[in-house]
Amino acid sequence: MDVIGAFCGLVILSPLLLGITLYLFFTMEMKPFFFQRRTGIHGKYFTLIKFKTMKDDSGNDGGMTNKDRITKFGAFLRNTSIDEFPQLLHVVKGDMSLVGPRPLLPEYLPLYSETQRRRFEVLPGITGWAQINGRNTITWAQKFTYDVWYVDHLGFLLDMKILFTTIFKMFSGQDINNSEQQTMPKFNGSN
Repeated sequence: MDVIGAFCGLVILSPLLLGITLYLFFTMEMKPFFFQRRTGIHGKYFTLIKFKTMKDDSGNDGGMTNKDRITKFGAFLRNTSIDEFPQLLHVVKGDMSLVGPRPLLPEYLPLYSETQRRRFEVLPGITGWAQINGRNTITWAQKFTYDVWYVDHLGFLLDMKILFTTIFKMFSGQDINNSEQQTMPKFNGSN
């Protein structure tokens, strides 16, 4: 069902995806996509793709904040979660699911507690229980609690609830962090 849903989503959204890709190609120095290594099921690595929302940090000391680097169009893509749409390709490929814990950076692997590692028992998702319960406005501890709760309760009806709530939140703009950082702070491990 994930693959069929993602494939249908790609077909339906293809005009929008193509338009955004072309716009970013011409406004982001011919780099419309952002690629980053992430951890998937069982801690295996894969390269995540998103629409690029930030300018490259061209400062010599790399001192630009995320808020300085994000473009106006990039902020719109992030606030509506449209920057995540290219990840439908990962669902078709089998690296991700439509719903599951968000894939995080490999550098966090040694920092998880045994309980937090349970998030790797399922495929990572484009959206998840933590995303509809606070997104990037909640703490890392809350996020991992939601991720493990999802692993323990996953099922078709829960996934449908998460998908429909995600669509509502995309259009309402709820749970968006507009702080200086614009993204979650780095995870430094649990106490």
